[in-house]
Amino acid sequence: MRTSHRTSPARRAADAFAAHHGRAAEGVWSAPGRVNLIGEHTDYNDGFVLPFALPHRIAVAAAARGDGMLAVTTIGDDGKPQHAEPVRVAELAPGRVSGWAAYPAGVAWVLRDHGISGGADLVVAGDVPSGAGLSSSHALQCAVALALLGLAGTTPDESAGGPGRLEVARWVQRSENDFVGAPTGLLDQTASLCCTAKHALFLDVRSGESEQVPFDAAQGGLAVLVIDTRASHSHSESGYGQRRQGCERAAELLGVPALRDVTGEGLADALAALPEPLRPLVRHVVTENDRVLRTVDLLRAGQLADTGPLLTASHSSLRDDYRVSCLELDVAVEAALDAGALGARMTGGGFGGSAIALVPEERESAVRRAVSSAFARRSLTAPRLFTAVPSAGAGRDE
Repeated sequence: MRTSHRTSPARRAADAFAAHHGRAAEGVWSAPGRVNLIGEHTDYNDGFVLPFALPHRIAVAAAARGDGMLAVTTIGDDGKPQHAEPVRVAELAPGRVSGWAAYPAGVAWVLRDHGISGGADLVVAGDVPSGAGLSSSHALQCAVALALLGLAGTTPDESAGGPGRLEVARWVQRSENDFVGAPTGLLDQTASLCCTAKHALFLDVRSGESEQVPFDAAQGGLAVLVIDTRASHSHSESGYGQRRQGCERAAELLGVPALRDVTGEGLADALAALPEPLRPLVRHVVTENDRVLRTVDLLRAGQLADTGPLLTASHSSLRDDYRVSCLELDVAVEAALDAGALGARMTGGGFGGSAIALVPEERESAVRRAVSSAFARRSLTAPRLFTAVPSAGAGRDE
């Protein structure tokens, strides 16, 4: 995806802050969107995930203020500012703030419980596509968390006496679950905070253990093509919460802490013990965890091209068992595979958003054309396509 902005989100946020507040920001922090290579709907089941960070980022220019108020301004794609009503940090509570402003306010609400309660002026700019399943909301929240921590003189570094990045990810998860009201798992926040360039992050959600697995598609003559279908989705308004509740109910009936504890060997017995509506959910989670582990093994062995069938199997499972795909995602996957992609799948929570395709570099142009043509034949909104490069996680820009 090519952004129309010539300057980085961090520079735009800093410039807009100076223009709006008449002084320089004390610092600028940014966090990336993410693509999940594989491991969908496994995070809230204590399972395994394998995301990587995008080069697209949300930046927050920030400065402390002494009156305890939180004031947030976002800079739109047209360069125009949008101001949220300032709120007193001490008075924040779920339901107190709605709309887009609830995301930064929710972070301030959680940080208040951890001793970070000062007011701040925040100006936000970014180029992560919203509603595309690329975690723009989590990028915003992670950047706000780092900004508020930074203003308080704290960095997410356990060795320096601060909270660890995984702990901050859990704080961000709480802000979205309990303040915004979206029942998300831990994948997106952790990816935005913890990913590194040229690697995918293999995360065991239950234990918090992680591994940076080498993932440089270009080195192997491959590309990861992201297909933003422009079919917008929302975790808080979609069937995401229903799927999560179904998984929790299935774990309860099976007498296990989470579906992570159901093994492939025990899957048949588990399915036989469950009512029919819950069986497909369990089948997806168990088989998806297995696909993540197999993908990681292939990446460790330098066999990225061989992960293609696992990506495609993941999409079939998400479409048929978890039932979170949609026409646009299915069209994108099918067209990419027909044009020579080694594997393709929807990525993110589903019900819209984006798909990814693992493509030999010499076939990338053909795959792009095939996907665009398939959408046009069905009179669907033209998709946005870009090559994803595993990039660095969140941090301070200036």
